[in-house]
Amino acid sequence: MAEKLGLPSSVSIALGGMIGGGIFSVLGVVAKIAGARTWLAFTAAGVVALCAGYSYNKLNAVAARHGASVTYVQRFTGNATLAGMVGWTLLFGYIGSMAMYAYAFGEFSVQLLGLHAAFGPVARPAVSTLAVAGFVGLNLLGARASGTTENLLVGAKMLVLVGFGVAGAYYGHAEGVLSYGASGSLGVAPLVAAAVSFVAFQGWQLLFYDRESIRDPDTTIARAVYVAIPVAVAVYVLIAVVTTSLLSPETIAQYKEVALAAAAEPFLGQRGYTLMSLAAVVSTGSAINATLFSAAHFAKGMLDENLLPDRVGDGDADGVPERTLVLLGVITVGFTIYGSLDGITTLASLAFIVVFGAMSALAFRLRDDDRVNPVLPAVGVLGTAAFLPLLFYHLLSREPRTFVAVVLTAIAVFLIELSYFEREQLARVAGLHD
Repeated sequence: MAEKLGLPSSVSIALGGMIGGGIFSVLGVVAKIAGARTWLAFTAAGVVALCAGYSYNKLNAVAARHGASVTYVQRFTGNATLAGMVGWTLLFGYIGSMAMYAYAFGEFSVQLLGLHAAFGPVARPAVSTLAVAGFVGLNLLGARASGTTENLLVGAKMLVLVGFGVAGAYYGHAEGVLSYGASGSLGVAPLVAAAVSFVAFQGWQLLFYDRESIRDPDTTIARAVYVAIPVAVAVYVLIAVVTTSLLSPETIAQYKEVALAAAAEPFLGQRGYTLMSLAAVVSTGSAINATLFSAAHFAKGMLDENLLPDRVGDGDADGVPERTLVLLGVITVGFTIYGSLDGITTLASLAFIVVFGAMSALAFRLRDDDRVNPVLPAVGVLGTAAFLPLLFYHLLSREPRTFVAVVLTAIAVFLIELSYFEREQLARVAGLHD
């Protein structure tokens, strides 16, 4: 029998889910919006995510059934349709996250290997597609990194990122260029950027699906969430300050897909650029693999509960249904080929804002329970409620075409969800008109 995971390994899983690919994927997009106040955007998003983490922990403590988002909605509302729609939204968020990681994987790989000069604009989509296909194949073969390997990978990524941050901060301080955006009016840009960056704070909730492999899960998971999210915020803040201090806004706009690697060049030279690009490729690749594995198992659970159509996969299959893995991969490839990084990031953030906001609202409804402090769930609700319109405002004002694509995609997903979960009612209505 495999040894169960303790607090260090649980924190590692949560950090790997967040920092694994998030910072490499969203940094340039967020920095382009918030500039020197990018650190403030990450802090605001982290606070809301931490409030959502508190809400998850309290829902887990109060619920008679253990699980996560779908289980909590079913348990506390008794509405299977609503629970299913939350599950679909979360699955959509995982797909968006994988597409975002695949986009960044492709961009860093192309820049690192100089493929754009040889193959032109098709290079990035082609590399992203090959990456997703490769990880789908690995999961079909049943390959997955062990817990020890995952811990080593997360430790190595943290070492590279913190090393970059500390060295960059020292260089910036010595050169007198560190900037925190303290001057001038605050404006809404940091909050808009916080909304866009929200996807970088998902991943910790995967712990709730691994209860069986964690020692004393109720206590360990709660502590891991409360440790991992603040640590992620601290790392993001450090990297944000260094990046926005060492790169001009024009450079960030030009290299937003590979901003982190570009920020290493002023003080580490070409070797720094190469090192950060390699770290980004490894991090985003492992993030694709881990998210695909988790999303496929999440989808299998939904199949078991009849919350997904049978055509998506076989819920009784040993391991992950093959059709489910392939379908997740195909949809991910579609997004990463045809979507922009801004659009993909926004779609993924939108899904997690909705789900984390819903969990905060559920926890706030339990405020009469002595185990629940209503303040933190209330902050989670208010934060996500503020992020939603800001997210759409950003797209409408800066990228109207992406706004239309995001809105149409969100509406299509909602209508598909509704038509599936209300199919019996729709069939009865159709029968009345025959």
